[in-house]
Amino acid sequence: MRMKVAMINDCAFVGETLLKYLPADIEREHITRSRSLWSKTFGIAWKVFRTSSDIYHAHCLLQDCYIANRLGKKPLVGHAHGSDLRVSMRHWLWGRIVRHNLKRCDKILVSTPDVLSQAKSLRDDAEYLPNPVDKALFYPQPLPSRREKIKVFIASDCNWSVKGTDVAIKALSKIRSEVEVSIIGYGVDFERTVALASSLGLRLTALSRLPHSRINQYYWDADLVIDRFTLGSLGMVSLEAIACGRPVLAYVSSEYPENREFPLRDLKDEDEIAHTIKNLPPELWKEEYSFFNKYHDIDAVESKLLSIYRELS
Repeated sequence: MRMKVAMINDCAFVGETLLKYLPADIEREHITRSRSLWSKTFGIAWKVFRTSSDIYHAHCLLQDCYIANRLGKKPLVGHAHGSDLRVSMRHWLWGRIVRHNLKRCDKILVSTPDVLSQAKSLRDDAEYLPNPVDKALFYPQPLPSRREKIKVFIASDCNWSVKGTDVAIKALSKIRSEVEVSIIGYGVDFERTVALASSLGLRLTALSRLPHSRINQYYWDADLVIDRFTLGSLGMVSLEAIACGRPVLAYVSSEYPENREFPLRDLKDEDEIAHTIKNLPPELWKEEYSFFNKYHDIDAVESKLLSIYRELS
């Protein structure tokens, strides 16, 4: 299939990974921007204006997608990654942009099942495209030698309302003598998280932020990875950790059909989380990895994406 794909912006490295694993005969261009005011407005508009492709794939249903729409870049895939539908859609201004993009894009994709119903409220044909993981960076490594304490890595950023970091801290504090906990030192609630842990007698080791290409080292150094306990779907850090050979604890809601084969669902109570960490099922990672391979393997995701591209071209 001869075509050119222009990936506009990115989110959680999903666009970069999708481009990386496209077939060799597909020409590709990644139109990126920074967070500076110029780059995310006039800068990205100029880049999009200058490009010519057979498919335009915009990540996040905000200004990047809106600019491509207004410039008549067709066919256009709008790819929602969560916060645009969970949060921005309720904003008096950003909500208008999100709804405009939902209606005007040629195809709408969503990256997590918890926002699919919101997308479908305006687009019946919206589809869930599971997030892929770069298998060149994230792959299984043997667990470290057995240690006296369970080495737990809280992998998502500190954000109580979105990630439920406070829930993880409260649960871990209940078994604080049996765990060694590390956390990356960033997020809007990092200082609150450290203060909460201290008040509960839980010692935290703060880790520095690493480039995405090196974050696998943190996963491999852990016995168990903890993600978010609020949204009901697997985050990217969960998927990367599973790909690295580590069991993951997160709130995965059985409310969503896409989650019902995941082995450990509806885990969000502090006592239940603590009990699960102490009595981790020995086959948990293998079962999680089986789910990951079935739905999030890059080859399976690319196959579905190429089918969508063919329908549009």
